[in-house]
Amino acid sequence: MSSESTEAALGSTEEYSTLVERLYRELRAKARVLRPADDLSILDQAFEFAARAHEGQARASGEPYIVHPLNVAHILADMNSDLVSIMTGLLHDTVEDSGVSVEELQKRFGEDVAHCVNGVTKLSRLKFYSQEERQAESVRKMLFAMVDDIRVVIVKLADRLHNMRTLSALAPEKRRRISQETLDVDAPIAHRLGMGFLRGELEDLAFRYLEPEAYEEIMSAIESRRDENERFLARIKQTIETILRRENIPARIDGRVKRAYSIYQKLKRQRIGVDQVY
Repeated sequence: MSSESTEAALGSTEEYSTLVERLYRELRAKARVLRPADDLSILDQAFEFAARAHEGQARASGEPYIVHPLNVAHILADMNSDLVSIMTGLLHDTVEDSGVSVEELQKRFGEDVAHCVNGVTKLSRLKFYSQEERQAESVRKMLFAMVDDIRVVIVKLADRLHNMRTLSALAPEKRRRISQETLDVDAPIAHRLGMGFLRGELEDLAFRYLEPEAYEEIMSAIESRRDENERFLARIKQTIETILRRENIPARIDGRVKRAYSIYQKLKRQRIGVDQVY
Protein backbone atom coordinates (compact mmCIF):
# COMPACT_ATOMS: atom_id res chain seq x y z
CA MET A 1 0.00 0.00 0.00
CA SER A 2 1.42 3.42 -0.97
CA SER A 3 1.89 6.17 1.60
CA GLU A 4 -0.97 8.14 0.00
CA SER A 5 -3.39 5.20 0.19
CA THR A 6 -2.24 4.48 3.75
CA GLU A 7 -3.01 8.06 4.76
CA ALA A 8 -6.42 7.83 3.06
CA ALA A 9 -7.20 4.59 4.92
CA LEU A 10 -6.16 6.16 8.22
CA GLY A 11 -8.33 9.17 7.42
CA SER A 12 -11.28 6.90 6.73
CA THR A 13 -10.68 4.98 9.97
CA GLU A 14 -10.66 8.20 11.95
CA GLU A 15 -13.78 9.45 10.20
CA TYR A 16 -15.60 6.18 10.85
CA SER A 17 -14.52 6.22 14.49
CA THR A 18 -15.92 9.75 14.83
CA LEU A 19 -19.14 8.66 13.10
CA VAL A 20 -19.61 5.68 15.42
CA GLU A 21 -18.98 7.81 18.51
CA ARG A 22 -21.41 10.47 17.32
CA LEU A 23 -24.11 7.92 16.50
CA TYR A 24 -23.88 6.36 19.93
CA ARG A 25 -23.76 9.72 21.72
CA GLU A 26 -26.96 10.76 19.90
CA LEU A 27 -28.59 7.39 20.60
CA ARG A 28 -27.82 7.68 24.30
CA ALA A 29 -29.32 11.18 24.35
CA LYS A 30 -32.53 9.85 22.77
CA ALA A 31 -32.66 7.00 25.29
CA ARG A 32 -32.21 9.46 28.15
CA VAL A 33 -35.22 11.46 26.95
CA LEU A 34 -37.29 8.28 26.60
CA ARG A 35 -36.15 6.77 29.90
CA PRO A 36 -35.13 9.68 32.18
CA ALA A 37 -35.14 7.55 35.33
CA ASP A 38 -33.36 4.47 33.93
CA ASP A 39 -29.72 3.54 34.47
CA LEU A 40 -28.26 3.66 30.97
CA SER A 41 -25.03 1.89 31.89
CA ILE A 42 -26.57 -1.32 30.54
CA LEU A 43 -27.04 0.44 27.19
CA ASP A 44 -23.37 1.48 27.27
CA GLN A 45 -22.44 -2.14 27.87
CA ALA A 46 -24.61 -3.33 24.97
CA PHE A 47 -22.97 -0.85 22.60
CA GLU A 48 -19.46 -1.77 23.71
CA PHE A 49 -20.27 -5.49 23.41
CA ALA A 50 -21.73 -5.06 19.90
CA ALA A 51 -18.77 -2.92 18.80
CA ARG A 52 -16.33 -5.63 19.94
CA ALA A 53 -18.39 -8.42 18.37
CA HIS A 54 -18.47 -6.68 14.98
CA GLU A 55 -14.89 -5.41 15.12
CA GLY A 56 -13.19 -5.89 11.75
CA GLN A 57 -16.49 -6.46 9.94
CA ALA A 58 -17.59 -4.05 7.22
CA ARG A 59 -20.75 -3.42 5.22
CA ALA A 60 -20.85 -3.44 1.43
CA SER A 61 -20.57 0.37 1.58
CA GLY A 62 -17.20 0.06 3.34
CA GLU A 63 -18.52 1.38 6.65
CA PRO A 64 -17.75 -0.53 9.86
CA TYR A 65 -20.56 -2.99 10.45
CA ILE A 66 -21.42 -1.45 13.84
CA VAL A 67 -22.88 1.54 11.97
CA HIS A 68 -25.81 -0.67 10.92
CA PRO A 69 -26.97 -1.82 14.39
CA LEU A 70 -26.47 1.73 15.66
CA ASN A 71 -28.82 3.03 12.98
CA VAL A 72 -31.35 0.27 13.70
CA ALA A 73 -31.27 1.30 17.37
CA HIS A 74 -31.83 4.93 16.31
CA ILE A 75 -34.91 3.92 14.30
CA LEU A 76 -36.28 2.08 17.34
CA ALA A 77 -35.57 5.05 19.62
CA ASP A 78 -37.37 7.34 17.17
CA MET A 79 -40.35 4.98 17.50
CA ASN A 80 -40.30 5.53 21.30
CA SER A 81 -39.33 1.90 21.90
CA ASP A 82 -38.31 0.58 25.29
CA LEU A 83 -34.72 -0.05 26.37
CA VAL A 84 -34.95 -3.78 25.64
CA SER A 85 -35.87 -3.05 22.02
CA ILE A 86 -33.10 -0.46 21.61
CA MET A 87 -30.54 -2.87 23.07
CA THR A 88 -31.85 -5.62 20.81
CA GLY A 89 -31.31 -3.28 17.87
CA LEU A 90 -27.67 -2.85 18.90
CA LEU A 91 -27.14 -6.59 19.43
CA HIS A 92 -29.44 -8.09 16.79
CA ASP A 93 -26.69 -9.39 14.49
CA THR A 94 -24.19 -10.58 17.11
CA VAL A 95 -25.52 -14.15 17.11
CA GLU A 96 -25.97 -14.38 13.35
CA ASP A 97 -22.72 -12.72 12.25
CA SER A 98 -20.30 -12.87 15.18
CA GLY A 99 -20.76 -16.28 16.76
CA VAL A 100 -22.05 -14.91 20.06
CA SER A 101 -24.25 -17.36 21.95
CA VAL A 102 -27.74 -16.58 23.19
CA GLU A 103 -26.61 -17.86 26.60
CA GLU A 104 -23.88 -15.24 26.75
CA LEU A 105 -26.36 -12.48 25.87
CA GLN A 106 -28.71 -13.73 28.58
CA LYS A 107 -25.91 -13.72 31.16
CA ARG A 108 -24.81 -10.20 30.26
CA PHE A 109 -28.07 -8.45 29.37
CA GLY A 110 -30.93 -10.50 30.77
CA GLU A 111 -33.61 -12.86 29.54
CA ASP A 112 -35.70 -10.31 27.61
CA VAL A 113 -32.84 -9.00 25.46
CA ALA A 114 -31.48 -12.49 24.76
CA HIS A 115 -34.95 -13.73 23.86
CA CYS A 116 -35.56 -10.83 21.45
CA VAL A 117 -32.14 -11.15 19.77
CA ASN A 118 -32.73 -14.89 19.34
CA GLY A 119 -36.14 -14.19 17.82
CA VAL A 120 -34.72 -11.66 15.34
CA THR A 121 -31.99 -14.18 14.42
CA LYS A 122 -34.59 -16.85 13.67
CA LEU A 123 -36.59 -14.46 11.47
CA SER A 124 -33.42 -13.43 9.62
CA ARG A 125 -32.76 -17.04 8.65
CA LEU A 126 -36.07 -17.34 6.82
CA LYS A 127 -35.64 -16.98 3.06
CA PHE A 128 -38.52 -16.53 0.61
CA TYR A 129 -37.36 -16.62 -2.96
CA SER A 130 -40.52 -17.29 -4.97
CA GLN A 131 -43.31 -14.75 -5.36
CA GLU A 132 -45.89 -17.31 -4.21
CA GLU A 133 -43.99 -17.92 -0.97
CA ARG A 134 -43.61 -14.21 -0.24
CA GLN A 135 -47.18 -13.23 -0.98
CA ALA A 136 -48.90 -16.11 0.76
CA GLU A 137 -50.86 -15.03 3.81
CA SER A 138 -49.67 -18.21 5.51
CA VAL A 139 -46.09 -16.89 5.43
CA ARG A 140 -47.01 -13.73 7.29
CA LYS A 141 -48.98 -15.79 9.78
CA MET A 142 -45.96 -18.02 10.23
CA LEU A 143 -43.75 -15.01 10.97
CA PHE A 144 -46.08 -13.92 13.75
CA ALA A 145 -46.43 -17.47 15.04
CA MET A 146 -42.64 -17.79 15.39
CA VAL A 147 -42.42 -15.00 17.97
CA ASP A 148 -44.12 -14.49 21.31
CA ASP A 149 -42.87 -10.93 21.78
CA ILE A 150 -44.01 -8.28 19.31
CA ARG A 151 -40.75 -6.39 19.91
CA VAL A 152 -39.00 -9.04 17.82
CA VAL A 153 -41.08 -8.14 14.76
CA ILE A 154 -40.62 -4.41 15.34
CA VAL A 155 -36.81 -4.77 15.58
CA LYS A 156 -36.82 -6.87 12.42
CA LEU A 157 -38.78 -4.16 10.59
CA ALA A 158 -36.33 -1.51 11.81
CA ASP A 159 -33.49 -3.73 10.56
CA ARG A 160 -35.13 -4.02 7.16
CA LEU A 161 -35.77 -0.28 7.00
CA HIS A 162 -32.12 0.60 7.51
CA ASN A 163 -31.06 -2.08 5.03
CA MET A 164 -33.44 -0.55 2.48
CA ARG A 165 -32.09 2.94 3.18
CA THR A 166 -28.58 1.70 2.35
CA LEU A 167 -29.47 -0.72 -0.45
CA SER A 168 -27.57 1.19 -3.15
CA ALA A 169 -24.29 -0.44 -2.07
CA LEU A 170 -25.51 -3.87 -3.25
CA ALA A 171 -25.52 -5.42 -6.72
CA PRO A 172 -28.61 -4.61 -8.89
CA GLU A 173 -30.06 -8.15 -8.80
CA LYS A 174 -29.77 -8.34 -5.02
CA ARG A 175 -31.37 -4.91 -4.70
CA ARG A 176 -34.36 -6.08 -6.74
CA ARG A 177 -34.76 -9.32 -4.79
CA ILE A 178 -34.64 -7.58 -1.40
CA SER A 179 -36.98 -4.83 -2.63
CA GLN A 180 -39.54 -7.35 -3.85
CA GLU A 181 -39.37 -9.23 -0.56
CA THR A 182 -39.87 -5.92 1.26
CA LEU A 183 -43.03 -5.19 -0.72
CA ASP A 184 -44.40 -8.72 -0.32
CA VAL A 185 -43.55 -9.42 3.32
CA ASP A 186 -42.27 -6.50 5.39
CA ALA A 187 -44.53 -3.65 4.24
CA PRO A 188 -47.74 -5.69 4.76
CA ILE A 189 -46.57 -6.66 8.25
CA ALA A 190 -45.91 -3.00 9.11
CA HIS A 191 -49.40 -2.20 7.81
CA ARG A 192 -50.95 -4.94 9.95
CA LEU A 193 -49.21 -3.50 13.02
CA GLY A 194 -50.66 -0.06 12.26
CA MET A 195 -47.24 1.41 11.47
CA GLY A 196 -48.26 3.44 8.45
CA PHE A 197 -45.16 5.66 8.38
CA LEU A 198 -42.90 2.57 8.34
CA ARG A 199 -44.96 0.83 5.70
CA GLY A 200 -44.90 3.95 3.51
CA GLU A 201 -41.13 4.36 3.61
CA LEU A 202 -40.53 0.65 3.00
CA GLU A 203 -42.83 0.74 -0.04
CA ASP A 204 -41.24 3.89 -1.47
CA LEU A 205 -37.72 2.54 -1.03
CA ALA A 206 -38.65 -0.77 -2.69
CA PHE A 207 -40.48 1.04 -5.49
CA ARG A 208 -37.34 3.10 -6.16
CA TYR A 209 -35.38 -0.04 -7.06
CA LEU A 210 -38.13 -2.06 -8.72
CA GLU A 211 -39.49 0.69 -11.00
CA PRO A 212 -36.76 3.38 -11.11
CA GLU A 213 -38.16 5.32 -14.09
CA ALA A 214 -41.68 5.47 -12.68
CA TYR A 215 -40.25 6.39 -9.29
CA GLU A 216 -38.25 9.31 -10.69
CA GLU A 217 -41.21 10.59 -12.69
CA ILE A 218 -43.54 10.55 -9.69
CA MET A 219 -40.96 12.04 -7.32
CA SER A 220 -40.32 14.85 -9.80
CA ALA A 221 -44.05 15.58 -9.95
CA ILE A 222 -44.32 15.52 -6.13
CA GLU A 223 -41.37 17.89 -5.69
CA SER A 224 -42.66 20.33 -8.33
CA ARG A 225 -45.91 20.68 -6.36
CA ARG A 226 -44.59 20.23 -2.82
CA ASP A 227 -44.88 23.89 -1.75
CA GLU A 228 -48.38 24.21 -3.20
CA ASN A 229 -49.51 20.94 -1.58
CA GLU A 230 -48.08 21.83 1.81
CA ARG A 231 -49.77 25.25 1.75
CA PHE A 232 -53.04 23.53 0.88
CA LEU A 233 -52.64 21.05 3.75
CA ALA A 234 -51.84 23.88 6.18
CA ARG A 235 -55.01 25.76 5.18
CA ILE A 236 -57.18 22.66 5.57
CA LYS A 237 -55.58 21.83 8.92
CA GLN A 238 -56.20 25.34 10.22
CA THR A 239 -59.83 25.25 9.06
CA ILE A 240 -60.53 21.91 10.75
CA GLU A 241 -58.77 22.96 13.98
CA THR A 242 -60.86 26.13 14.12
CA ILE A 243 -64.09 24.17 13.76
CA LEU A 244 -63.05 21.59 16.37
CA ARG A 245 -62.08 24.29 18.89
CA ARG A 246 -65.41 26.02 18.33
CA GLU A 247 -67.20 22.75 19.09
CA ASN A 248 -64.93 22.04 22.11
CA ILE A 249 -63.62 18.81 20.56
CA PRO A 250 -60.00 18.04 21.58
CA ALA A 251 -58.04 16.63 18.66
CA ARG A 252 -54.70 16.62 16.86
CA ILE A 253 -54.79 17.09 13.08
CA ASP A 254 -52.05 15.62 10.90
CA GLY A 255 -51.66 15.85 7.15
CA ARG A 256 -49.21 14.48 4.62
CA VAL A 257 -48.48 14.54 0.92
CA LYS A 258 -49.39 11.26 -0.78
CA ARG A 259 -46.39 8.91 -1.03
CA ALA A 260 -44.77 7.89 -4.31
CA TYR A 261 -45.74 4.20 -4.24
CA SER A 262 -49.29 5.04 -3.21
CA ILE A 263 -49.55 7.39 -6.19
CA TYR A 264 -48.11 4.69 -8.47
CA GLN A 265 -50.72 2.20 -7.27
CA LYS A 266 -53.48 4.72 -7.95
CA LEU A 267 -52.14 5.43 -11.45
CA LYS A 268 -52.18 1.73 -12.28
CA ARG A 269 -55.59 1.12 -10.71
CA GLN A 270 -57.40 4.03 -12.32
CA ARG A 271 -55.27 4.29 -15.47
CA ILE A 272 -54.77 8.00 -15.12
CA GLY A 273 -51.83 10.39 -15.43
CA VAL A 274 -49.88 11.74 -12.49
CA ASP A 275 -51.41 15.23 -13.03
CA GLN A 276 -54.85 13.74 -12.33
CA VAL A 277 -53.97 12.44 -8.86
CA TYR A 278 -55.47 14.60 -6.12
